[in-house]
Amino acid sequence: MKPLLINGAWQTTSQAIDNINPSDTSDVIDAYARAGETEAKSAIAAAREAAPKWGRSTPQQRHDLLARIGQEILSRKDEIGTLLSREEGKPLAEGVGETIRAAHIFNFFAGEALRQAGEKLASVRPGVDIDITREPVGVVGIIAPWNFPIAIPAWKIAPALCFGNSVVMKPAELVPGCSWVLADIIHRAGAPAGVFNYVYGPGSQVGQAMLDCPDIDAITFTGSQDTGQIVAAACAKHMRKMQLEMGGKNPLVVLDDADLETAVECAINGAFYSTGQRCTASSRLIVTEGVHNRFVEACVERLRGLTVDNALKDGTDIGPVVDQSQLDQDIRYLDIARNEGGNIRYGGEVVERATKGFYLTPALITDTNAAMTINREEVFGPVASVIRVRDYDEALQVANDTPFGLSAGICTKSLRHASHFKANAKAGMVMVNLPTAGVDYHVPFGGTKGSSYGSREQGRYAVEFFTSVKTAYTAA
Repeated sequence: MKPLLINGAWQTTSQAIDNINPSDTSDVIDAYARAGETEAKSAIAAAREAAPKWGRSTPQQRHDLLARIGQEILSRKDEIGTLLSREEGKPLAEGVGETIRAAHIFNFFAGEALRQAGEKLASVRPGVDIDITREPVGVVGIIAPWNFPIAIPAWKIAPALCFGNSVVMKPAELVPGCSWVLADIIHRAGAPAGVFNYVYGPGSQVGQAMLDCPDIDAITFTGSQDTGQIVAAACAKHMRKMQLEMGGKNPLVVLDDADLETAVECAINGAFYSTGQRCTASSRLIVTEGVHNRFVEACVERLRGLTVDNALKDGTDIGPVVDQSQLDQDIRYLDIARNEGGNIRYGGEVVERATKGFYLTPALITDTNAAMTINREEVFGPVASVIRVRDYDEALQVANDTPFGLSAGICTKSLRHASHFKANAKAGMVMVNLPTAGVDYHVPFGGTKGSSYGSREQGRYAVEFFTSVKTAYTAA
């Protein structure tokens, strides 16, 4: 049984949860100690006690810790990437790629620890100096999702530690393995007792204890809108900082003048890679009339050539859905789309492979309109719908007709349309002739409307959430 990490010590509990491989449900990766309310409160208390001293640590101490973490992750990229693909279902190349990204995130924030700066201003009053500095928020609670088991924890943990905060992290119940390895690396890299705490358990107990406790100063959450609203209400009650990332229903606009090969590759990559289990996935393909039929046929041809199989098997393009409940959700949305008049042009079939898993062929749905359920709600699977539109103006209107606003893309050769779309797409991230999924680790990540709330994640913008600003006056 893999233990919890609380106050610098490994702790077991009387209960454990098995980590099941979605590519092979007979494969139990390991058992992980199940925390409850008691363990969560102990972790919070440890973080609270450790916060003042870590907040006064030197930039060099924080740099060195983060650099050691990043170096070990990178040196073990194949091992950790294999574990990631085994527990989450991403094809191995994606698992290794995500692990490398996590290492780069820690290395980036190792540098940021040395680049922290303030301001010195002259007062409007004679003989008075003003210093503007940033201080750690204090104790940061991290509630991570299952779809990026190491990258998302990394882009929350690394800036939290970089800017002098202590951490209580709750990983998703479906993917404890990568988070446990990360906790072990952070512990052995020399994080002081209580600075980083790993508590794995159900949201109804561990997550709720984090939300209820006034000793957590900020919570960063990635997950569903429904859960995000619960987190927001709890944070408002305690007047604590919150950072919420809650998904998307991302449009990819394809205009008549687009390079067809580029557009198809953007659609296939954005909609179906990582089994479509990305908040930035291109789930709505908005295509103008002149290219619509050719685009659909080309997408179908590409989908026929994709291999759905075990994530660890050579040649696999798309792995399994993460678990049975997610598979059931995907199938339910396909049924809704069909009942509302959509045409399952390709895929959407549960298939068997040599190992028992949650395999679903990527589904392309045509003959849909913007009002249909499939275009309003996030499916979070290998499912994309096509909406036929007259022209660019209608495409932009449909692209923005969504309660979400995370990522949006356009495929076109027109500089005028590309520039207009970048300025007018109601999304936090806009891609031109690129998939809607996939952003660099050193730039801000986040959206608008129902997708995000609070400061941006990643890059230098992370300082906004993980610190507070202090203004100090001194009389000469």
